[in-house]
Amino acid sequence: MATSRGKELADIIGQKVAALKQVCQGVDENLASRAPAGRWSPKEILSHLCGPEGVGHLPLLRAFVDSDVPQLVLDAGNPFYTEQRAAMSFSELVAECELNYRRVADFAAGLTGEQLARTAHIPELKDSPLGEYPTLDGMIYGLGEYHIQFHIDHLGEILAALAG
Repeated sequence: MATSRGKELADIIGQKVAALKQVCQGVDENLASRAPAGRWSPKEILSHLCGPEGVGHLPLLRAFVDSDVPQLVLDAGNPFYTEQRAAMSFSELVAECELNYRRVADFAAGLTGEQLARTAHIPELKDSPLGEYPTLDGMIYGLGEYHIQFHIDHLGEILAALAG
């Protein structure tokens, strides 16, 4: 049976996506494709938030449920900025990002307490607050709360740098 915690995680994701969309309002195509030296462009930031092309973040999260303590690899520094995503408009990338996180939120909303407590082995998270063996709950919370917020702030910094 789905839990109220799953619904709470889904709500957190929805709130963060709404905040992301707010930051993205009014960004034109020219600005969206530009980047300060050595930094990601707004389109690259959104592409990163979309996750791997064609699958998003859901396969990573499903692995917690589908396997017993799966070993997972994160590609945290990858913007997943493919030719196809480069050809998309900024508004299309915003919509893609929203769809990716809607899928994650729907997945979270249907999880049981037992499923949320499942763990995975993710060595890249060893020194993070989640630790090397995060729970699915922690991973969804980290993705929905901290990861999106980090990139909302990141996007704000990039837009400010490009405007100045």
